[in-house]
Amino acid sequence: METLLDTNQKAAEERVVEDVTVVIAYTNDSDAPVSDEEIRAYIDRGNQQHMGCTVTGLGLTVDGDDIDIRYELSPVPFERIRRITGYLVGTMDRWNDAKTSEEHDRVKHGVNTGCSCTEGR
Repeated sequence: METLLDTNQKAAEERVVEDVTVVIAYTNDSDAPVSDEEIRAYIDRGNQQHMGCTVTGLGLTVDGDDIDIRYELSPVPFERIRRITGYLVGTMDRWNDAKTSEEHDRVKHGVNTGCSCTEGR
């Protein structure tokens, strides 16, 4: 949660609203407190702006009438799609035996992720 707030802020208030951890920092002593209703509106806004993700954390920095909002989002699920034997597939679980055998017999090429270039060549 530390990444949700600027490290130059004063002590922060932490609470949980709708299962979302909320960290609130006030820049000035005269800043108005943030209500749970306002926090719910920020959570709804974050969920609408980041479709496919869920807001799991919220950082608010109050500075007079301005509020800096930082969202922590759930990871985006994705399905790996590969081109195998001429088909774009995510999984091979629906393939028949012949197509599975064809995939098993094909030449698989490795990927070299290490760089052996040490002299700028």
